[in-house]
Amino acid sequence: MFGVGLNLSGVFEVAGFGGGDRLTRRGGEAGSFFTGVLAVAVAAPCTAPFMAAALGYALTEPAPLALGIFLALGIGFAVPFVLIGISPMLMRALPKPGAWMIRFKQALAFAMYGTAAWLVWVLAQQAGANGVAAVLAAMVVTGFGAWIWGVSRSFSPRGRGIGALVTLIAIVLALSCLAFLKSAPAAQAGSVNVTGLPSEPYSAARLASLRGENRAVFVNATAAWCITCLVNDEAALSGARVKEAFAAHHIAYVVADWTRRDPEITALLAAHGRSGVPLYLYYAPGAAEPRVLPQILTEGEVLAALRP
Repeated sequence: MFGVGLNLSGVFEVAGFGGGDRLTRRGGEAGSFFTGVLAVAVAAPCTAPFMAAALGYALTEPAPLALGIFLALGIGFAVPFVLIGISPMLMRALPKPGAWMIRFKQALAFAMYGTAAWLVWVLAQQAGANGVAAVLAAMVVTGFGAWIWGVSRSFSPRGRGIGALVTLIAIVLALSCLAFLKSAPAAQAGSVNVTGLPSEPYSAARLASLRGENRAVFVNATAAWCITCLVNDEAALSGARVKEAFAAHHIAYVVADWTRRDPEITALLAAHGRSGVPLYLYYAPGAAEPRVLPQILTEGEVLAALRP
């Protein structure tokens, strides 16, 4: 993310990739087909966060319904092209190429820098201060290598070769810094509990022990890098009414911290058909199976699940 930000800021440039362009320039239906394929390939990474829920739901449903969902996504991608084809005047509403595109590209760099800063914060939960120091050192070396690469492109062939060599050395040094992360200590479960609820770390043995005591148990499978989890914790699990309900029903709040892909928590996720977090399970006293709460959680849904 930091390297992408440097590229968007103009510290160095990466040549454009024209893969598929020749296919889209074909006339007739073949050209239209490959234009659609290329548009989906380019847009998919940007729309993935919004499509994730639809795709996840589609993969759990029968084939006719799943195909219907994919068809609806395809129609959504195609609609802008169809509308412009019906009314070419709509092209006038699209922004014209110009210097603003360079400024916009540079502004987008700060989204990448912000993401890199957030990932460093996540790393602090995973690897502690030493891990953060290693990554920050790698980022400094990466910035230097990117700068050398950018300025050396206007040099003589020999100068460009030296610039490429220095950049390669910088990349090797950056990767060497990251090697220190292998010895980083594991994160503590409390580091991802932002709800204010008294908690304890998850283990299959501890869950079995709590259920053996006939206690109600709420399991929150989360991770420091999971934005959805953190939003749910703040919006649905941090309110006074939820805390009062947990206290009134003597509910054990168990945090399954999957920040470092704990195998025992991975098994818990797999047992409930999940490949990732968040996962919310409420074990009512004496219940054979837990109630699985939605991935997008609200305070009302939590309170409803906790009612006897």
